[in-house]
Amino acid sequence: MTNGTPLGDFLRARREALKPHDVGLPEHGRRRVPGLRREEVALLAGVSSDYYIRLEQGREKSPSPQVLDAVAQALKLDAEATDHLNRLCLTASQRPRDRGETDVSPQLLRLMDGWDHTPAFIVGPALDIMAANSLATALHSGFDPFDNLARMVFVDPAGRDFYQEWERAAHSCVAEIRAAYGHDPESARIAEVVAELSARSDEFAGIWQLHDVRSKSQETKQLKHPRVGDLHIEFAAFTVNGAPHQQLVVYQAEPAGPTAAAFETLRAMATQPKPAQAAAPVADLAVNEQ
Repeated sequence: MTNGTPLGDFLRARREALKPHDVGLPEHGRRRVPGLRREEVALLAGVSSDYYIRLEQGREKSPSPQVLDAVAQALKLDAEATDHLNRLCLTASQRPRDRGETDVSPQLLRLMDGWDHTPAFIVGPALDIMAANSLATALHSGFDPFDNLARMVFVDPAGRDFYQEWERAAHSCVAEIRAAYGHDPESARIAEVVAELSARSDEFAGIWQLHDVRSKSQETKQLKHPRVGDLHIEFAAFTVNGAPHQQLVVYQAEPAGPTAAAFETLRAMATQPKPAQAAAPVADLAVNEQ
């Protein structure tokens, strides 16, 4: 994805994102580099400048946990970014070999299919939509196709209207892919999605270079559906046991509120007969189970 190493690229990006006053260092005159100098990070981490330079250049292959913790503190990394830093230092033999099933289990498909009032879908590490129930498909009916969350945000024209807090959605998507990349830097699918979106969206390419890391958890979303209007959604993401690369994403609305009413309208739309058409990349669960 770059000419450097994953570890070096991450350290460089996080170093350049800090200013001397962020870490209590004086700032004298004009600086030739953005952010902190390597020597300043080394000073803050309590290691030699030569050692830190080797680390950032990928020439130091096995830093100790104590050194990584010191570097994380020097760069003011949060817990998730610190975990990401440690994962980037794992060798191929230290990484889990079993990435889980590549298909969504029939039991999970049936579970989601039974949620008539709740949109639910499964995403992979590169934010590919692996399966969706009928209400989730109706919710995202403005996209062509409903196939990958990051592509939908950055490339599909519908994304700017659908995600009312577009910049927040954009940064979240990239940070989630970056987190998945830390678990599996050799993932061909992640590399493919990053290369495609970087070529098609300067905004994606710029945010990707920030090396922000954040997994899906639970938040609120402000969405706007072309047919039912504004939606205030609470969502949660759950790792699927037996398939750690899959996440179950569930959207919820406040009971008896406007969004719940809009969901009912979408549910009615989803059950209406549709004209015959070519199969979409992401089908309803009824089709997936056949």
